[in-house]
Amino acid sequence: MAISQALTTSFKLDILDGVHDLNTDVIKVALYTSAAVLNATTTAYTTLNETTGTAYVAGGNTLTGATITTSGTTAFATFDNSLWSAASFVARGALIYNSSKAGKSIAVLDFGGDQTVSNGDFAVIFPAANATDAIIRIA
Repeated sequence: MAISQALTTSFKLDILDGVHDLNTDVIKVALYTSAAVLNATTTAYTTLNETTGTAYVAGGNTLTGATITTSGTTAFATFDNSLWSAASFVARGALIYNSSKAGKSIAVLDFGGDQTVSNGDFAVIFPAANATDAIIRIA
Protein backbone atom coordinates (compact mmCIF):
# COMPACT_ATOMS: atom_id res chain seq x y z
CA MET A 1 0.00 0.00 0.00
CA ALA A 2 1.20 3.54 -0.56
CA ILE A 3 0.39 7.14 0.04
CA SER A 4 1.87 9.59 -2.48
CA GLN A 5 1.56 13.34 -2.01
CA ALA A 6 -0.26 14.99 -4.90
CA LEU A 7 -2.87 17.45 -5.99
CA THR A 8 -5.46 14.99 -7.28
CA THR A 9 -6.15 14.84 -10.98
CA SER A 10 -9.91 14.91 -10.40
CA PHE A 11 -9.48 18.17 -8.44
CA LYS A 12 -7.68 19.75 -11.41
CA LEU A 13 -10.59 18.79 -13.66
CA ASP A 14 -13.14 19.96 -11.07
CA ILE A 15 -11.42 23.36 -10.88
CA LEU A 16 -11.83 23.79 -14.64
CA ASP A 17 -15.47 22.70 -14.32
CA GLY A 18 -16.10 25.22 -11.51
CA VAL A 19 -16.99 22.55 -8.94
CA HIS A 20 -15.07 23.74 -5.86
CA ASP A 21 -15.26 27.00 -3.92
CA LEU A 22 -12.57 26.76 -1.25
CA ASN A 23 -13.94 29.88 0.48
CA THR A 24 -17.51 28.67 1.02
CA ASP A 25 -17.54 24.86 0.68
CA VAL A 26 -16.78 22.69 3.72
CA ILE A 27 -13.22 21.48 3.18
CA LYS A 28 -11.98 18.69 5.47
CA VAL A 29 -8.81 16.77 6.21
CA ALA A 30 -9.06 13.06 7.03
CA LEU A 31 -6.18 10.96 8.36
CA TYR A 32 -5.19 7.50 7.07
CA THR A 33 -3.10 4.52 8.10
CA SER A 34 -0.23 3.04 6.11
CA ALA A 35 -2.68 0.49 4.66
CA ALA A 36 -4.36 3.26 2.62
CA VAL A 37 -3.77 3.75 -1.08
CA LEU A 38 -3.97 7.49 -1.76
CA ASN A 39 -2.39 9.28 -4.72
CA ALA A 40 -3.12 11.55 -7.68
CA THR A 41 -5.82 9.15 -8.91
CA THR A 42 -7.83 9.33 -5.65
CA THR A 43 -11.21 10.82 -6.52
CA ALA A 44 -13.12 10.97 -3.23
CA TYR A 45 -13.06 10.59 0.53
CA THR A 46 -13.37 7.04 1.83
CA THR A 47 -13.43 5.46 5.27
CA LEU A 48 -11.30 2.55 4.01
CA ASN A 49 -8.10 2.50 6.10
CA GLU A 50 -8.98 5.79 7.76
CA THR A 51 -7.25 6.35 11.10
CA THR A 52 -9.15 5.35 14.23
CA GLY A 53 -8.40 6.18 17.84
CA THR A 54 -9.00 8.55 20.71
CA ALA A 55 -10.09 12.07 19.65
CA TYR A 56 -10.32 11.12 15.97
CA VAL A 57 -13.76 11.12 14.36
CA ALA A 58 -14.29 9.56 10.93
CA GLY A 59 -14.23 12.24 8.27
CA GLY A 60 -11.53 14.24 10.03
CA ASN A 61 -11.48 17.93 10.83
CA THR A 62 -13.04 20.84 8.99
CA LEU A 63 -10.37 23.16 7.64
CA THR A 64 -10.70 26.87 8.37
CA GLY A 65 -8.95 30.06 7.38
CA ALA A 66 -8.72 29.44 3.65
CA THR A 67 -6.20 31.79 2.06
CA ILE A 68 -6.50 31.94 -1.72
CA THR A 69 -4.41 34.34 -3.77
CA THR A 70 -1.83 34.67 -6.52
CA SER A 71 1.81 35.58 -6.86
CA GLY A 72 3.21 36.11 -10.32
CA THR A 73 1.67 33.42 -12.50
CA THR A 74 0.89 30.99 -9.65
CA ALA A 75 -2.45 30.71 -7.86
CA PHE A 76 -2.32 29.07 -4.45
CA ALA A 77 -4.37 28.17 -1.42
CA THR A 78 -3.68 27.09 2.13
CA PHE A 79 -5.58 26.70 5.40
CA ASP A 80 -5.10 27.12 9.12
CA ASN A 81 -3.33 24.21 10.80
CA SER A 82 -5.64 21.39 11.94
CA LEU A 83 -5.36 20.01 15.49
CA TRP A 84 -6.58 16.92 17.32
CA SER A 85 -6.16 17.39 21.11
CA ALA A 86 -5.72 14.65 23.74
CA ALA A 87 -5.42 12.20 20.86
CA SER A 88 -4.08 8.66 20.61
CA PHE A 89 -3.71 7.18 17.11
CA VAL A 90 -1.34 6.49 14.23
CA ALA A 91 -1.54 8.29 10.87
CA ARG A 92 0.60 7.86 7.74
CA GLY A 93 -1.06 10.47 5.53
CA ALA A 94 -4.13 12.57 4.89
CA LEU A 95 -6.72 13.47 2.29
CA ILE A 96 -8.01 17.00 1.85
CA TYR A 97 -11.50 16.79 0.39
CA ASN A 98 -14.67 18.78 -0.21
CA SER A 99 -17.47 17.45 1.97
CA SER A 100 -19.89 19.92 0.35
CA LYS A 101 -19.34 18.21 -2.99
CA ALA A 102 -19.85 14.50 -2.25
CA GLY A 103 -16.39 14.12 -0.70
CA LYS A 104 -14.53 15.02 -3.90
CA SER A 105 -10.77 14.82 -3.38
CA ILE A 106 -8.45 17.82 -3.48
CA ALA A 107 -5.01 16.73 -2.30
CA VAL A 108 -3.17 13.82 -0.72
CA LEU A 109 -0.63 14.48 2.05
CA ASP A 110 2.21 12.04 2.69
CA PHE A 111 3.66 12.27 6.21
CA GLY A 112 6.77 10.32 5.16
CA GLY A 113 6.13 7.55 7.69
CA ASP A 114 3.80 6.58 10.49
CA GLN A 115 3.18 9.44 12.92
CA THR A 116 2.06 8.34 16.37
CA VAL A 117 0.42 10.40 19.09
CA SER A 118 -0.34 9.05 22.56
CA ASN A 119 -2.63 11.22 24.70
CA GLY A 120 -1.24 14.38 23.13
CA ASP A 121 -1.78 16.86 20.35
CA PHE A 122 -1.58 15.85 16.70
CA ALA A 123 -1.43 18.65 14.14
CA VAL A 124 -1.42 18.88 10.38
CA ILE A 125 0.72 21.95 9.88
CA PHE A 126 0.35 23.56 6.49
CA PRO A 127 3.31 25.23 4.78
CA ALA A 128 3.60 28.96 4.16
CA ALA A 129 0.98 30.57 1.95
CA ASN A 130 3.14 31.49 -1.01
CA ALA A 131 3.66 30.46 -4.63
CA THR A 132 6.50 28.09 -3.75
CA ASP A 133 5.26 26.34 -0.60
CA ALA A 134 1.44 26.50 -0.30
CA ILE A 135 -0.29 23.13 -0.06
CA ILE A 136 -2.38 23.82 -3.20
CA ARG A 137 -0.54 25.47 -6.09
CA ILE A 138 -1.50 25.90 -9.71
CA ALA A 139 1.30 27.31 -11.82
